Parts: sequence; structure tokens; C-alpha cells
Amino acid sequence: MKLIVGLGNPGPKYKETRHNAGFLMVDLLVANSGASWESGQAKFNGDIAKGIVLGQACVFLKPMTFMNLSGRSVGAVQRFFKINPEDTIVCFDDVDLPSGKVRAREGGGHGGHNGVRSIIEETGNNNFHRLKLGVGRPPDNRDTADWVLSELSDTELKALGEEMRSEVELRLKQIFDKQK
Repeated sequence: MKLIVGLGNPGPKYKETRHNAGFLMVDLLVANSGASWESGQAKFNGDIAKGIVLGQACVFLKPMTFMNLSGRSVGAVQRFFKINPEDTIVCFDDVDLPSGKVRAREGGGHGGHNGVRSIIEETGNNNFHRLKLGVGRPPDNRDTADWVLSELSDTELKALGEEMRSEVELRLKQIFDKQK
């Protein structure tokens, strides 16, 4: 079984912000798998779904702890379902990638992303897969925090739902094939 995590912040205020690119991507994957979200607030501090992606049984997770505490939720789900870090894939926003681009990485540091930092700290392991979703750098020296907490444009939302989702599915296939 695989764990696919989307990082973001709960609540309508953050719903379609750049920082919620991970939530939005996992929502798309869940919808394509035919699964539906269940609230696991008490047990997992997050919403979960179970489905099949590319022939692989998956648990999907959206931590409802806010970004900086995402590791609490990820650790709880990994322990409950006995999922190894190597079978965990985390989708999150990345300002160092141009908007609409996707980059995959296995292991490593947090790269300054507080959600990834929290996962490493809470689980004691950095050996999980990362799917970085490009949201680009802020224009005109705008504050990075303001940029990632601002809403995605219609063009960015469309790219997330089409090109980026296709790229994420390709990266998931590569991860799954490598682990066979």
C-alpha cells in the first residue's frame, strides 16, 4: 500500500492558494480513482481516502493540522496502516519551480518547506518521495509568504488540473514501477 499526501492548509480561506497545490493535486487524484474523502480528524488529524492509482492500492491524506504540523498527521497514518517511508509520496508547492512544472525527488532535506520539515521531524525519516508542484517565484519582489498564500489564477488552476496532473501521474507510475 502507498500513502499519497497532499500538503496544504485547511479552510476556505486557503482553498485555492498556491500553498494548497498539494491538497488540490490529491483532490484530483482521489476523484480520478473513484474514491471519496472521509474525515479522520480524531485518529489522523486529517482527511483520508482509499483508492487505486495505476493499479496500486493507495491511502490519500490531506493533513488538517496546517502546513507546519503536517508531520503529525503523516506519522499517524503511516503507523496505523503500517506504511514505510519509502512508500510515501508527498505533493507540495515549490516556489523554486516555474509555475506548472513538476519535479520528483526521493529522500533529501526539506529545502525550506515547513510541511516537509515537519514530516521529517515527526517521522524521524526523510526517505520519502517528493512531488514538487511549481508555483513560481513572486513577481516584483513580492513577499514569498504573501505569494504562496494568494489565490491561483484561472490559468494556473487549469494547468494544475491538466498538465500537472498528467505529469504527477507519470511520476507516480515511475515510482511504482521502480518499486516492483
